[in-house]
Amino acid sequence: MSASIILAGGREKSLLRRHPWVFSKAIDKVKGKPVNGETVDVFAQSGQWLGRGAWSGSSQIRVRIWTFDRDEAVDQAFFLRRLAAAQAAREDLIARQGLTGYRLCAAESDGLPGVTIDRYGDFLVCQLLSAGADYQRPLIVEALRALFPTCNIFERSDVAVRKKEGLEEFVGVLHGEAPSEPVVIEENQGVKILVDIQGGHKTGFYLDQRDNRQAAAKYTAGKRVLNCFCYTGGFGVYALKGGASEVVNVDVSQPALDTARQNAELNGLDLSRAHFLRQDVFKLLREYREKGEKFDVIVLDPPKFAESKAQLDGACRGYKDINLLAFQLLAPGGILLTYSCSGLMPADLFQKIVADAALDAGRDAQILERLSQAPDHPIGTAYPEGFYLKGLVVRAR
Repeated sequence: MSASIILAGGREKSLLRRHPWVFSKAIDKVKGKPVNGETVDVFAQSGQWLGRGAWSGSSQIRVRIWTFDRDEAVDQAFFLRRLAAAQAAREDLIARQGLTGYRLCAAESDGLPGVTIDRYGDFLVCQLLSAGADYQRPLIVEALRALFPTCNIFERSDVAVRKKEGLEEFVGVLHGEAPSEPVVIEENQGVKILVDIQGGHKTGFYLDQRDNRQAAAKYTAGKRVLNCFCYTGGFGVYALKGGASEVVNVDVSQPALDTARQNAELNGLDLSRAHFLRQDVFKLLREYREKGEKFDVIVLDPPKFAESKAQLDGACRGYKDINLLAFQLLAPGGILLTYSCSGLMPADLFQKIVADAALDAGRDAQILERLSQAPDHPIGTAYPEGFYLKGLVVRAR
């Protein structure tokens, strides 16, 4: 018989609303001795069965719910059903946008807490970030092999959050072979992108910005564009495709910049209009301000500034700083495309930071668009934490 978790009185409300997390403070008793990742049943104080999930003895999130159906076992068939449903939900998007790279499984939002899977051509790249996901690795791999028999399966669980789950970081082949070179994917009907699965950020690429890259292109015709924190130059590629007169791509990583150049070449773009600068963005923006440089379009797509609530104040200062500098560098009527991928940053707070930055820069500004993550990164209605990517298109007057 599996171990069971008894909640403290009144702590069942979130599970009745189908939120998939049980925090340590919500637990009254643990019956049995569950090992890390093992499946447990969760009960209310009244004895009501609430859900079945994965135990994590190290994390503040002690249980992540796999299923709210008492008759549903967490077995091979369970993972096969969930992953097949995730793929089926994306088929229209894949066909409509001509995708060979997309998020196959968005963890809790696809009913598989801690399981993130991205597809790049014939490679499925997994991040197993919870104790339950790690424990169920063999069943997840077998389900993927059954659904995608021609695909290699590679794991990129080199993420610090695993330590909170009592897990070591891991990178390696789960099935098939490792990629010997970057993989070329296509998005938005023919835009080609090189993805470094083994060494790139996250699982190799920022698939979540796909629609926002395309949205940016409509503002760039004949414009001078500054693409900050450019990574492998996705926004730069779209800016050039949109007819930009000049694109300056900036990142601290030379390998990323080298790939950004290759991505421009791969799409047959005019490299005479593109520059690739290895620079600290904060420092460069200040240098540009001192020189009186002006840009028509600026893209700010920084890395996550807040990994925990304790870091949120520092993140706010970081976002304020770069957005203030960007407003100071924008030509009259210039467009700022600014993003936060920090899940802990509320959308209204991010908008306030951008508004304060415009005010301090002495600029009147208008929000033209609000942007979010691409639809293969869905947000479960019972799991608002799935909303993490916030974007604003702002015109400075």
